[in-house]
Amino acid sequence: MTSKLGAALQAHRHLRGPRVLCHEDGTSIGKKAVHLWMERAQRQAGLEATGAFHILRHTFCSHLSMRGAPAKAIQELAGHQHLATTLRYMHLSPAAKDAAIRLLDDRRDDEQARGDVGETAPSPAEQHNEVR
Repeated sequence: MTSKLGAALQAHRHLRGPRVLCHEDGTSIGKKAVHLWMERAQRQAGLEATGAFHILRHTFCSHLSMRGAPAKAIQELAGHQHLATTLRYMHLSPAAKDAAIRLLDDRRDDEQARGDVGETAPSPAEQHNEVR
């Protein structure tokens, strides 16, 4: 949980029940209520109001991925048993894809950091002489 989410939940905390989200009498909120809340939030955001809250898992995994979190860490945070499941949840934005390809744009920095592969590889003639 992020510190910002922790603070928001702490500010919302009440003594009506053991859960943060509950009815006025402290009883647990059911799936139907959460579904209705999600529909309302989707309408307010100008999205199709499906009420499906499972999409929040995709959002969680995607945002972690786009910020550079390792896939294994995302898998564990999402509670997935298999990495293949996590990979289905990790969607990249077009901006993230553009940023990834831009990593290859400035070869000058890359050559200074690792050397130029073309200069360090032996030529075919050098390879032939080494065999003899």
